[in-house]
Amino acid sequence: MSHFDDLLSEGAAVPTEGWDFSWFRGRATEERPSWGYAGLLAERMAAAEAALDLQTGGGEVLAALPAVPPLLAATESWPPNVALARRNLARFDAEVFEADAAADLPLPSSRFDLVTARHPVVTRWDEVRRVLRPGGSCLSQQVGPGSVRELTEFMREQPPEGHPFPGPVATTAGAGAVEVSLAAEAAGLDVVDLREEALRTEFHDVAAVVHFLRKVVWIVPDFTVERYRERLAVLHGFMERHGPFVAYSRRLLVEARRP
Repeated sequence: MSHFDDLLSEGAAVPTEGWDFSWFRGRATEERPSWGYAGLLAERMAAAEAALDLQTGGGEVLAALPAVPPLLAATESWPPNVALARRNLARFDAEVFEADAAADLPLPSSRFDLVTARHPVVTRWDEVRRVLRPGGSCLSQQVGPGSVRELTEFMREQPPEGHPFPGPVATTAGAGAVEVSLAAEAAGLDVVDLREEALRTEFHDVAAVVHFLRKVVWIVPDFTVERYRERLAVLHGFMERHGPFVAYSRRLLVEARRP
Protein backbone atom coordinates (compact mmCIF):
# COMPACT_ATOMS: atom_id res chain seq x y z
CA MET A 1 0.00 0.00 0.00
CA SER A 2 1.10 3.60 -0.62
CA HIS A 3 1.72 6.07 2.18
CA PHE A 4 -1.54 7.78 1.15
CA ASP A 5 -3.49 4.52 1.45
CA ASP A 6 -1.91 3.84 4.83
CA LEU A 7 -3.06 7.24 6.09
CA LEU A 8 -6.59 6.71 4.77
CA SER A 9 -6.77 3.33 6.51
CA GLU A 10 -5.46 4.78 9.76
CA GLY A 11 -7.94 7.66 9.79
CA ALA A 12 -10.81 5.31 8.97
CA ALA A 13 -9.94 2.87 11.75
CA VAL A 14 -9.92 5.23 14.74
CA PRO A 15 -13.07 4.86 16.91
CA THR A 16 -15.36 7.90 16.84
CA GLU A 17 -17.25 7.39 20.12
CA GLY A 18 -17.15 10.21 22.64
CA TRP A 19 -15.52 13.63 22.47
CA ASP A 20 -11.98 12.65 23.37
CA PHE A 21 -9.73 14.35 20.81
CA SER A 22 -6.39 13.16 22.24
CA TRP A 23 -5.71 11.04 19.13
CA PHE A 24 -5.13 14.27 17.17
CA ARG A 25 -2.13 15.25 19.30
CA GLY A 26 0.76 15.96 16.93
CA ARG A 27 -1.50 15.56 13.88
CA ALA A 28 -3.90 18.49 14.17
CA THR A 29 -4.11 21.60 16.33
CA GLU A 30 -6.83 24.11 17.18
CA GLU A 31 -6.50 27.34 19.10
CA ARG A 32 -8.61 27.55 22.22
CA PRO A 33 -11.06 30.41 22.90
CA SER A 34 -9.71 33.08 25.22
CA TRP A 35 -12.59 32.72 27.69
CA GLY A 36 -11.54 29.22 28.85
CA TYR A 37 -14.78 27.22 28.81
CA ALA A 38 -13.42 24.44 31.04
CA GLY A 39 -12.58 26.92 33.80
CA LEU A 40 -15.94 28.69 33.53
CA LEU A 41 -17.72 25.32 33.61
CA ALA A 42 -15.78 24.22 36.71
CA GLU A 43 -16.70 27.46 38.52
CA ARG A 44 -20.39 27.17 37.66
CA MET A 45 -20.60 23.47 38.52
CA ALA A 46 -18.90 23.96 41.90
CA ALA A 47 -21.52 26.55 42.85
CA ALA A 48 -24.59 24.70 41.54
CA GLU A 49 -27.04 22.48 43.41
CA ALA A 50 -28.53 20.70 40.38
CA ALA A 51 -27.00 20.73 36.89
CA LEU A 52 -27.86 19.34 33.47
CA ASP A 53 -25.33 18.93 30.64
CA LEU A 54 -26.89 18.74 27.18
CA GLN A 55 -25.46 16.57 24.37
CA THR A 56 -22.66 15.45 26.65
CA GLY A 57 -20.97 13.12 24.15
CA GLY A 58 -19.13 10.49 26.15
CA GLY A 59 -19.23 12.64 29.29
CA GLU A 60 -15.51 13.43 29.01
CA VAL A 61 -15.87 17.13 29.82
CA LEU A 62 -17.93 16.50 32.95
CA ALA A 63 -15.71 13.60 34.04
CA ALA A 64 -12.71 15.96 34.17
CA LEU A 65 -14.37 18.39 36.60
CA PRO A 66 -12.88 18.66 40.11
CA ALA A 67 -16.34 19.05 41.68
CA VAL A 68 -19.94 18.54 40.57
CA PRO A 69 -23.32 19.38 42.13
CA PRO A 70 -25.17 16.89 44.36
CA LEU A 71 -27.58 16.33 41.46
CA LEU A 72 -26.00 15.88 38.03
CA ALA A 73 -27.79 14.79 34.85
CA ALA A 74 -26.87 14.69 31.17
CA THR A 75 -28.46 13.99 27.80
CA GLU A 76 -26.96 12.39 24.68
CA SER A 77 -28.50 11.24 21.40
CA TRP A 78 -26.03 8.68 20.01
CA PRO A 79 -26.38 5.26 21.73
CA PRO A 80 -22.62 4.41 21.77
CA ASN A 81 -21.97 7.76 23.47
CA VAL A 82 -24.80 7.20 25.95
CA ALA A 83 -23.15 3.98 27.13
CA LEU A 84 -19.75 5.67 27.32
CA ALA A 85 -21.12 8.65 29.25
CA ARG A 86 -22.82 6.37 31.76
CA ARG A 87 -19.49 4.67 32.42
CA ASN A 88 -17.54 7.92 32.63
CA LEU A 89 -20.03 9.61 34.96
CA ALA A 90 -20.90 6.64 37.17
CA ARG A 91 -18.61 7.89 39.97
CA PHE A 92 -20.77 11.04 40.21
CA ASP A 93 -24.02 9.02 40.33
CA ALA A 94 -25.09 11.07 37.31
CA GLU A 95 -28.15 10.02 35.33
CA VAL A 96 -27.60 10.03 31.56
CA PHE A 97 -30.74 10.21 29.40
CA GLU A 98 -30.84 9.12 25.77
CA ALA A 99 -32.63 11.96 23.98
CA ASP A 100 -32.60 13.38 20.47
CA ALA A 101 -30.88 16.76 20.34
CA ALA A 102 -33.94 18.52 18.90
CA ALA A 103 -36.58 16.79 21.06
CA ASP A 104 -38.26 17.93 24.26
CA LEU A 105 -36.07 17.16 27.26
CA PRO A 106 -37.20 14.09 29.28
CA LEU A 107 -36.90 16.03 32.53
CA PRO A 108 -39.25 17.95 34.83
CA SER A 109 -39.73 21.70 34.67
CA SER A 110 -37.83 24.08 37.00
CA ARG A 111 -35.51 21.26 38.11
CA PHE A 112 -32.02 22.72 37.57
CA ASP A 113 -30.20 25.89 38.56
CA LEU A 114 -27.55 25.28 35.86
CA VAL A 115 -27.77 23.97 32.28
CA THR A 116 -24.57 23.59 30.24
CA ALA A 117 -23.75 22.55 26.68
CA ARG A 118 -20.43 22.37 24.85
CA HIS A 119 -20.79 22.34 21.06
CA PRO A 120 -24.47 21.29 20.92
CA VAL A 121 -25.82 20.29 17.51
CA VAL A 122 -29.19 21.91 18.32
CA THR A 123 -30.11 24.17 21.23
CA ARG A 124 -33.79 24.17 22.23
CA TRP A 125 -33.75 27.40 24.19
CA ASP A 126 -37.43 26.98 25.07
CA GLU A 127 -36.64 23.65 26.73
CA VAL A 128 -33.58 25.13 28.46
CA ARG A 129 -35.83 27.78 29.99
CA ARG A 130 -38.44 25.20 31.00
CA VAL A 131 -36.02 22.99 32.98
CA LEU A 132 -34.23 25.93 34.62
CA ARG A 133 -35.37 27.21 37.98
CA PRO A 134 -36.17 30.94 38.16
CA GLY A 135 -32.81 32.67 38.44
CA GLY A 136 -31.01 29.68 36.96
CA SER A 137 -28.44 30.03 34.17
CA CYS A 138 -27.35 28.32 30.98
CA LEU A 139 -23.67 28.37 29.97
CA SER A 140 -22.88 27.15 26.46
CA GLN A 141 -19.93 27.16 24.09
CA GLN A 142 -21.29 26.81 20.57
CA VAL A 143 -19.95 26.18 17.10
CA GLY A 144 -20.17 29.46 15.21
CA PRO A 145 -21.10 30.15 11.59
CA GLY A 146 -18.86 28.74 8.87
CA SER A 147 -16.68 26.80 11.30
CA VAL A 148 -13.86 25.04 9.39
CA ARG A 149 -15.60 26.20 6.21
CA GLU A 150 -12.26 26.11 4.40
CA LEU A 151 -12.23 22.31 4.74
CA THR A 152 -15.91 22.00 3.76
CA GLU A 153 -15.37 24.11 0.68
CA PHE A 154 -12.24 22.22 -0.33
CA MET A 155 -13.85 18.78 0.01
CA ARG A 156 -17.01 19.81 -1.86
CA GLU A 157 -15.23 22.04 -4.40
CA GLN A 158 -17.95 24.62 -3.75
CA PRO A 159 -19.14 26.91 -0.96
CA PRO A 160 -21.18 25.11 1.75
CA GLU A 161 -24.93 25.49 1.89
CA GLY A 162 -26.37 27.94 4.41
CA HIS A 163 -27.04 26.64 7.90
CA PRO A 164 -30.73 25.99 8.63
CA PHE A 165 -32.49 28.16 11.19
CA PRO A 166 -35.14 25.82 12.64
CA GLY A 167 -37.43 28.32 14.31
CA PRO A 168 -37.69 31.25 16.73
CA VAL A 169 -36.60 29.38 19.89
CA ALA A 170 -33.99 26.92 18.57
CA THR A 171 -30.60 27.19 16.88
CA THR A 172 -28.34 24.68 15.17
CA ALA A 173 -24.56 24.40 15.22
CA GLY A 174 -23.34 27.10 12.86
CA ALA A 175 -25.78 29.79 13.98
CA GLY A 176 -24.21 33.21 14.55
CA ALA A 177 -24.24 35.38 17.65
CA VAL A 178 -27.29 37.35 16.51
CA GLU A 179 -29.35 34.20 15.81
CA VAL A 180 -28.36 32.61 19.14
CA SER A 181 -29.17 35.74 21.12
CA LEU A 182 -32.55 36.28 19.42
CA ALA A 183 -33.58 32.62 19.89
CA ALA A 184 -32.64 32.59 23.59
CA GLU A 185 -34.49 35.85 24.19
CA ALA A 186 -37.54 34.62 22.24
CA ALA A 187 -37.66 31.65 24.63
CA GLY A 188 -37.84 34.03 27.60
CA LEU A 189 -34.18 34.04 28.68
CA ASP A 190 -32.00 37.08 29.41
CA VAL A 191 -28.67 36.92 27.54
CA VAL A 192 -26.06 38.22 29.99
CA ASP A 193 -22.86 37.34 28.09
CA LEU A 194 -22.19 36.78 24.38
CA ARG A 195 -18.74 36.43 22.76
CA GLU A 196 -17.42 35.19 19.42
CA GLU A 197 -13.92 34.22 18.18
CA ALA A 198 -12.23 32.69 15.12
CA LEU A 199 -9.52 30.12 15.96
CA ARG A 200 -6.72 28.83 13.73
CA THR A 201 -6.95 25.09 13.06
CA GLU A 202 -4.21 23.05 11.33
CA PHE A 203 -4.38 19.53 9.88
CA HIS A 204 -0.93 17.98 9.44
CA ASP A 205 -1.84 14.82 7.54
CA VAL A 206 -4.77 13.35 5.65
CA ALA A 207 -5.44 10.72 8.35
CA ALA A 208 -6.32 13.56 10.73
CA VAL A 209 -8.72 14.98 8.13
CA VAL A 210 -10.39 11.59 7.64
CA HIS A 211 -10.86 11.00 11.36
CA PHE A 212 -12.08 14.58 11.91
CA LEU A 213 -14.71 14.32 9.17
CA ARG A 214 -15.90 10.93 10.49
CA LYS A 215 -16.15 12.31 14.03
CA VAL A 216 -17.54 15.81 13.39
CA VAL A 217 -20.15 14.69 10.90
CA TRP A 218 -21.80 18.06 10.17
CA ILE A 219 -18.67 19.47 8.45
CA VAL A 220 -19.23 17.26 5.37
CA PRO A 221 -22.45 15.33 6.12
CA ASP A 222 -22.12 12.80 3.30
CA PHE A 223 -18.43 12.08 3.91
CA THR A 224 -16.97 8.63 3.32
CA VAL A 225 -13.40 7.82 2.39
CA GLU A 226 -14.55 6.16 -0.82
CA ARG A 227 -16.79 9.04 -1.93
CA TYR A 228 -14.12 11.69 -1.29
CA ARG A 229 -11.00 9.70 -2.14
CA GLU A 230 -10.09 11.92 -5.10
CA ARG A 231 -10.29 15.12 -3.07
CA LEU A 232 -8.37 13.47 -0.22
CA ALA A 233 -5.62 12.57 -2.68
CA VAL A 234 -5.40 16.20 -3.81
CA LEU A 235 -5.27 17.34 -0.19
CA HIS A 236 -2.56 14.78 0.62
CA GLY A 237 -0.45 16.08 -2.24
CA PHE A 238 -0.89 19.66 -1.03
CA MET A 239 0.22 18.75 2.50
CA GLU A 240 3.24 16.83 1.21
CA ARG A 241 4.38 19.88 -0.76
CA HIS A 242 3.27 22.83 1.37
CA GLY A 243 2.62 21.66 4.94
CA PRO A 244 -0.55 21.84 7.06
CA PHE A 245 -4.01 22.61 5.74
CA VAL A 246 -5.26 25.67 7.64
CA ALA A 247 -8.88 26.39 8.51
CA TYR A 248 -10.62 28.49 11.13
CA SER A 249 -13.03 27.26 13.78
CA ARG A 250 -15.66 29.72 14.97
CA ARG A 251 -16.82 29.58 18.57
CA LEU A 252 -19.48 31.41 20.55
CA LEU A 253 -19.86 31.72 24.29
CA VAL A 254 -23.35 32.48 25.50
CA GLU A 255 -24.67 32.76 29.04
CA ALA A 256 -28.40 33.23 29.53
CA ARG A 257 -30.48 33.45 32.68
CA ARG A 258 -34.10 32.61 33.42
CA PRO A 259 -35.79 35.63 35.03
